Amino acid sequence: MKESKRVTRRKSGSDMAKVDAHVIQPHEYNELPEITDKMIARGLFKVVGRPVAADPRRQVTIRLTASKLARWKSSGRGWQTRMAALIERRTP
Repeated sequence: MKESKRVTRRKSGSDMAKVDAHVIQPHEYNELPEITDKMIARGLFKVVGRPVAADPRRQVTIRLTASKLARWKSSGRGWQTRMAALIERRTP
């Protein structure tokens, strides 16, 4: 039988009790300048994520027989995409 290892918690390396007990003093706010309209105008905004599709997909629910669904799933990964392509080819 294997002997289980003892789980030890990692230490963060900082004194969290001291950090939690710290109260921010007014002179510490001098380190954080006020954001001005000039600063905002000079800022760069990056758009992240996937580009918006010209013809976005929508989620739908359809009912299929268990045998048909099993046949599509047995064809491997990407079966939904292949099914959508087949429907696309058959629609006017």
